[in-house]
Amino acid sequence: MKQQIIEQIRTSIEVKQNILSNDELLDDISRAASMIIDAYRTNKKTLLAGNGGSAGDAQHISGEFVSRFNFDRPAIPSIALTTDTSIITAIGNDYGFEKIFARQIEAQGVEGDVFIGISSSGNSSDIIEALKASNERRIKTIGLTGQTGGKMAQYCDICLKVPSTNTPRIQESHIMLGHILCCLVEENLFGHLKPTK
Repeated sequence: MKQQIIEQIRTSIEVKQNILSNDELLDDISRAASMIIDAYRTNKKTLLAGNGGSAGDAQHISGEFVSRFNFDRPAIPSIALTTDTSIITAIGNDYGFEKIFARQIEAQGVEGDVFIGISSSGNSSDIIEALKASNERRIKTIGLTGQTGGKMAQYCDICLKVPSTNTPRIQESHIMLGHILCCLVEENLFGHLKPTK
């Protein structure tokens, strides 16, 4: 059992090392952070969505934006589209599961917002529909996917492709990328508010 534990940790580290050595991906992470920072500087918001564990990641990242990440500062607007069961089930029942996020973007999104769609495979139909709805409304789009980017990649302004095909490793890296984005946004918008020691 100890060897299995070691192997799980080793493979997780390996994926992160591959991210660290991928200059193109590092540049894309920086571009994604700048996109979000620009949106917040113009009083826009982020919208996030995913399924299963990725829904949890969407809520986690949104919570970091609204509450705080590393230090106290003003709240910034972010909506996880995964949280309202009445809305989700109404849309799923009336329009089909693939529309559960797109319909919310129609209601909540405005030009200049940023939609962050999270899918390990890059092929989740409801995330693809949300990206299409975002594109129609000139909402900027960031995808968090696995190695290929899947069908999502073509609809994203920026697609952060984790260099792995293993779902747990991809998901672990997605929350790391989410934390990096939260850190960069917070530092660039509010770093001057950090208490000095």
